[in-house]
Amino acid sequence: MTTQLIENFKYVSCQLSNGVGQMVLNRADKHNAFDEVMITEMIQTLEHFATNDECQVLVLKANGKNFSAGADLNWMRKQAKMDFEQNLGDANELAKLMSTLDKFPKPTMALVQGAAFGGALGLICCCDIAIANERASFCLSEVKLGLIPAVISPYVVRAMGQRASRRYMLTAERFTAEKARELQVIHEINDDLEAAAEPIIQALLSNSPQGMTWVKTLLSRLEDGVIDDATLDYTSERIAKIRVSNEGQEGLNAFFDKRKPNWSSAQIDSKNISAQGAK
Repeated sequence: MTTQLIENFKYVSCQLSNGVGQMVLNRADKHNAFDEVMITEMIQTLEHFATNDECQVLVLKANGKNFSAGADLNWMRKQAKMDFEQNLGDANELAKLMSTLDKFPKPTMALVQGAAFGGALGLICCCDIAIANERASFCLSEVKLGLIPAVISPYVVRAMGQRASRRYMLTAERFTAEKARELQVIHEINDDLEAAAEPIIQALLSNSPQGMTWVKTLLSRLEDGVIDDATLDYTSERIAKIRVSNEGQEGLNAFFDKRKPNWSSAQIDSKNISAQGAK
């Protein structure tokens, strides 16, 4: 196994091992609550992994008993003393974090233990895949403080749906891992998060990097649910373009030759990963 420590920030650590990047929230003494420093560190980590050709899958997880308690109390005190323009700049950074994770060009997975409140729930909903342990609990608690879950709302509503979002954003109820799975916030419940993640990671590493990147772009384009002539033209253009691309040709030829495509080496050594998926 090839493990490379990429960076240790104040509150976030990240490493790369055999094609899998890890962004780890590392503020366990504060239940991984995030502030402006942690947000900046997460953005920088995501930007690094997005352009690192050796990273083919990104795993978001946290040290300690809880995934994240949401916003840090001291950060909230600062916000209460800010004027509108300062608050707007502060909110824009959080919005940038959510958008950067949501549009990350490679598959993303969140491993969730314990509490995942407020903005933490936004991070989970921005990931492609989410697994939680049995004792995980979730809450959109903003209205208890006279606030709203504004920046994370597009991602939460997309995951939970409008009707469920109305309930849980208005009541600020806590809900369980089982309810989170029912609401499609998470996909699986397993107390051994690493073991549950492993077969999914291996499945991702066996796929075309370019193909997975293009799937994410395709799904983003189809989010409005409109199927019109422009949508039909777009989907036709996408499949035609990927068929004639290098990875499309390699995948088809490997299938007919009954061999593994060249990107499957990612399961063995991240140094051999094709850079095509990032283009």
